Amino acid sequence: MHSERQRNGDQCTDPQATDPSTGSSAWADLEVTVPNDRDQTSIVTLVECVLVELTHETVGAEYRSEHVWGTQRTQYVAADGLGATFQKRHFDARLGWHETTISRAAVREELLTRLTRPSSLASERTHESVSDRSDRCYVTHVDELRRNEEY
Repeated sequence: MHSERQRNGDQCTDPQATDPSTGSSAWADLEVTVPNDRDQTSIVTLVECVLVELTHETVGAEYRSEHVWGTQRTQYVAADGLGATFQKRHFDARLGWHETTISRAAVREELLTRLTRPSSLASERTHESVSDRSDRCYVTHVDELRRNEEY
């Protein structure tokens, strides 16, 4: 029996499942922009679905924020088969990459905090000009995360 979870009115399906009509994986549509109009329950459900996918698939989640001075990226990838610890990789265009290992609870809290923000990180006025782009959080294959390390 497959367990199903609610996700924004749709079903968050079995992590092993693919849509036979499109051949796409269940995690392929796990994406949200910040700011967004989702309620707290929807965000919590989305984050739980992301954590399930990170634990059971060879995928990672990336939170990407485009600033006037460059890109900030934070990636989360399961570090063990149990989903108890995750590798967190943070990229700042000014500082480069930094890696650390964090708990599942820390990943959950970070994603919830970021996805419930009323504005994007890029829209905060910390420099002369402000980026008008939305932040984006999405799930993609680990190989794709590694390929996109052009910075």
